[in-house]
Amino acid sequence: MSGTGLGILLFLLMLVLIVVRMPIALSMFLTGALGFALIAGWQPLIALMAEAPFSRVANHELTVIPLFVLMGQFAAEGGISQALYRSARAWFGHFRGGLAMATIGGCAAFGAICGSSVATGATMATIALPEMRRYGYSDRLATGTLAAGGTLGILIPPSIILVIYAILTEQSLAHLFLAAIIPGALATIGYGIAIMLYTRLYPRAGPAAAAEDWATRLRSLTAVWPVIVIFTVVIGGMYWGVFTPTEGAAIGAAATGLFSWAVGEMRLEGARNALLETAKISGMIFLILIGAEFYSAFLSLSQLPQLLSQWISQLGWPPLAVLLMIVILYLVLGCVMDALAMILVTVPVFLPIMLALDFGMPPEAVAIWFGILVLSVVEIGLITPPVGLNVYIINAMADGVPMSDTFRGIVPFFLSDIVRVAVIIAVPASTTWLAGVG
Repeated sequence: MSGTGLGILLFLLMLVLIVVRMPIALSMFLTGALGFALIAGWQPLIALMAEAPFSRVANHELTVIPLFVLMGQFAAEGGISQALYRSARAWFGHFRGGLAMATIGGCAAFGAICGSSVATGATMATIALPEMRRYGYSDRLATGTLAAGGTLGILIPPSIILVIYAILTEQSLAHLFLAAIIPGALATIGYGIAIMLYTRLYPRAGPAAAAEDWATRLRSLTAVWPVIVIFTVVIGGMYWGVFTPTEGAAIGAAATGLFSWAVGEMRLEGARNALLETAKISGMIFLILIGAEFYSAFLSLSQLPQLLSQWISQLGWPPLAVLLMIVILYLVLGCVMDALAMILVTVPVFLPIMLALDFGMPPEAVAIWFGILVLSVVEIGLITPPVGLNVYIINAMADGVPMSDTFRGIVPFFLSDIVRVAVIIAVPASTTWLAGVG
């Protein structure tokens, strides 16, 4: 069998393994190692196994991952998410659907210091779900809001998946973080509009809560300004070259830890839990990266990405048509794969295709635009069946709510996501302008 045929066959095998819930790291390692051995031989595979795991993880750039994870864990243990939600509720809770809007605002703010979709959704669910139920919100709107709001954790920087994309594609992490700001704002605003329209159609789904006085609203902002300062220092410092991404992540983690300690919510037990959880999550990510190293080595030998790029170029399709085809494929894959798996499996195949097409932008701008677009589409996969990881997590936390109600509840947010993806495709400057690469 040719290298190309083997590449296609093992790519499909890997998808099957991931769909049947084999761990991503093991799925990528097994298919990559098998393909590499069949093309290059078993002795070169043994040599690769002796060298690749160390060379992949012994990389100074990867220290940014546990630091950003630690930043999010400190925020969760320090009660910052509760304070952010209380502030958003004080300002928006008296509107129809206001508590749901406050939940989206809290998710966006917490995502700015967390970087994880699952952590954002699960953390906010423990705070916002009882409140929305107390005020008579429908289970459909409440759980749908939390499932969709959690996806903001992987889009609003700092995002762990953006860090991995930057490492895979050798792009500037600071540029990617800046490129995600406008799409993140569009997502937050779009979700708010979706809630507003939904509660206009179904007023009983999201009744207004009692209005807070202005003194309470202003006092609530005292919990918001540290998050704004940390976010600005981390992202701004990296962009202006004051410090490297690793130094920025360290500063962000230290500042979040100190603030969590100062407000009195986190003590030794909380710090211990944050460190242990950081070690678990970082270990999982590093194992996935090692698996991806073997799979990437196999892809390189099979010549599949290069041949696929040449084949698409020979079709003579307009670049936009090729992009739409890739986006549709991502939407389909999002129904059966999780976000990190899609990024690691597909980016090495699709990015060369994108760089070979003429979008009227320099290669760096195309890579950054494509990265944010992929992240936005991957985000949709977190709330679509049959996988819909965020939906399952939120539904498990909402006792007595049928899974079908939660999936119906995400429909307005799904439509908002589709509109946002269309905007990013039609206006690439929405991602490249702040990054300064357009």
